[in-house]
Amino acid sequence: MRFLKLVLDFYINASIHVAFSVYALLRITEVYLDLPYNSDLNYFMFLGTITGYNSVKYAGVAKLHHKSLTKSLKNIQVFSFFCFLALCYFAYQTSLNTLLYTLPFCLLTVLYAVPFLSGVAKTLRQVSYLKVIIVALVWAGFTVLIPAVDAGKEISINVLLLMLQRFLIVVVLILPFDIRDVKYDAISLQTIPKKIGIAKTRKLGLMLLVFSLVLEYLIITNTFVKTPFMLFFFLLVIFLMRAKTEQPKYYSSFWVELLPIAWWMFLLGFHNF
Repeated sequence: MRFLKLVLDFYINASIHVAFSVYALLRITEVYLDLPYNSDLNYFMFLGTITGYNSVKYAGVAKLHHKSLTKSLKNIQVFSFFCFLALCYFAYQTSLNTLLYTLPFCLLTVLYAVPFLSGVAKTLRQVSYLKVIIVALVWAGFTVLIPAVDAGKEISINVLLLMLQRFLIVVVLILPFDIRDVKYDAISLQTIPKKIGIAKTRKLGLMLLVFSLVLEYLIITNTFVKTPFMLFFFLLVIFLMRAKTEQPKYYSSFWVELLPIAWWMFLLGFHNF
């Protein structure tokens, strides 16, 4: 059991789980927009998620404590390095036009973590509400806009509606994390739950989900996708409404982040039914 727990913790802490969530959203976009499967792009996104998330999460820690890094953090660093090498390979396989479209979202990711405001002492993450907006915008861009551009798809109203829906869904997926972290976040980090309280955060998330449900029926796509979305919708509502500051260890970091993967599995099941 201890070994399995170590494996699970590495799987989560090394950002593999969140990378699978991004990969699942990419595959969902392929279904919604009827895009061809592109393994090079999907692996590029998967490995880029691991590299980007681990850089944001651990760069500062490694810089401050490089002489006394724990074994687990060193393992994550080594793993991230090999993921970066593989990322470079798949970036080479990806078209230049697609890579250019990724640049604004990559820049947002860097500015999210690197201090450059108020005398280089403040990151975008520390600006009120910007944390959730930036993360949701980056996820929506990478999982909707980039695959559409790579496939030569016209950036139509349909694509923009799907991107808006994805933005709203990612915002709601982040809220259980922010609720959990209320007691840990610094006073200067004004997240949504810190600003409006946990009860109002749940209500806000529910409103955004209802809006995403309306968008689901405005997006032109295959009819079989509606039932999987409804299953995902109700699961996310349940996890949002049950989110609190005192959560089980894996409530947000595993179960909430599993929801996009479950959505993709639902889609596969209904598509093959």
